Amino acid sequence: MKRSQGRREVLKQGAALGAAVALGPVGLGPAWAQADELAPYKAAKINWKQVEGESITVMVIPASYFENLISLQPQFEALTGIKLRFEKVPPGQIRQKALLDLSSKTATYATHAADPMYYPLYVSNKWVEPLDTYLNDATLTDKAWFHYEDIIKAWRDADSIDGKPYGIPYDGEVTVQVYRKDLYEAKGLKPAETYDQLVANAKALTDANARVYGLALRGFSGAGQNMYVYPSLFRGFGGSWMQGNNVVVNSPQAVQALTWYVDTLTAYAPPAVRNWNWPDIADAFSQGTVATYIDAHSSAAVITNPEKSKVVGKIAYARWPKGPNGKRVTSIWNWGFPINAALTEKQKKATWLFIAWAASAETQARTSWKFAGPAKRSGINRIALWRTPEFAAAMKDAGDNFIPAALESLEQDTDVDWRPRVPQWPAIGETMATAIQSALVGQKKPKEALDEAQARIATILKG
Repeated sequence: MKRSQGRREVLKQGAALGAAVALGPVGLGPAWAQADELAPYKAAKINWKQVEGESITVMVIPASYFENLISLQPQFEALTGIKLRFEKVPPGQIRQKALLDLSSKTATYATHAADPMYYPLYVSNKWVEPLDTYLNDATLTDKAWFHYEDIIKAWRDADSIDGKPYGIPYDGEVTVQVYRKDLYEAKGLKPAETYDQLVANAKALTDANARVYGLALRGFSGAGQNMYVYPSLFRGFGGSWMQGNNVVVNSPQAVQALTWYVDTLTAYAPPAVRNWNWPDIADAFSQGTVATYIDAHSSAAVITNPEKSKVVGKIAYARWPKGPNGKRVTSIWNWGFPINAALTEKQKKATWLFIAWAASAETQARTSWKFAGPAKRSGINRIALWRTPEFAAAMKDAGDNFIPAALESLEQDTDVDWRPRVPQWPAIGETMATAIQSALVGQKKPKEALDEAQARIATILKG
């Protein structure tokens, strides 16, 4: 991530851990509860009020794309008669709170913004419901209205296990190449098509004396930080995470990928990048000290902010370059909603109605270009909406080639095995992140770091 982080748009600071919210509509007035505003939802051939009177709590992170959804809470309650409560928890804690609630079966949270890499753990413990039952129940889902197949396939696949959905994507992202078109034009460069071209461009653009660096990639240690970048490099070098039932992280391709990562950042990135997360990179790009970076398309919200960015109007986008194996491999990240298996049957139905409402095309539009506030969501979940003129108009200030680069990446460059989809991922992800950073900061050689990670992961997998 998603995200990616998850993995994502600017997080709203100062939200207290576990702060419960019950917010009214922002700038929309009571019209959202009026029948004409509910008409697009009532076109679905289901009874939205079939569990009227139920109450559910939804846990999300304090990010603008969820704030937009929260602002529509009165509209959902008017439609369904279900009492909805949101709880906002920062991304660093939401996974732990969800794990505690699911494993203890306390059913505090009906659903939550779920990291796609956690579904193997959830499913192996039967903590969440398979959602094909809800999708195929005509009393709960009007298939023609909901049109599940229009949700971006990569995100659907990321939230599925063995072909069965366990989460429905609400918001997501894709990694793209972001570059200063003015600097590229001045030196006669084109966005990189290969890793070699990416390095060549970075070399041509780096001028440490002028404090301009050619390339930046996340270096900060974390399963959603440097392990958000490294998997794309690893897969681009032809690496495979699995050998039989074993997770293997020290293959020759893994060593090549980590060596490339270390060498490239050492030569052409700001020295501090080894401890940078995506906001740090976006800020540096905004201030003109970075010429190129590869990260989430949603970082456009930072670099195009005229109040903070010095490069507005000078930005363009391209897909991930091809690795030595000829493949472009972007991240798969989304925040999806599962259903807590410990709920009562009525609560499960209420939760599904919330998910169907939140993930519907209408709500996706209302939290993006139809939203009254300044934060227009760029991580909408449906291919058809990505192709609308309304979305194009909302994203017009993001920069050149923004929608084509992101959409082509989503449709052509995603890889469901981008990271190893195993129940032990939380521990494996952190182990790999530590190994990667130890190589990035020069504490260990890439092979040594990966060999040590392999030994630890072997222990983790033995349980």
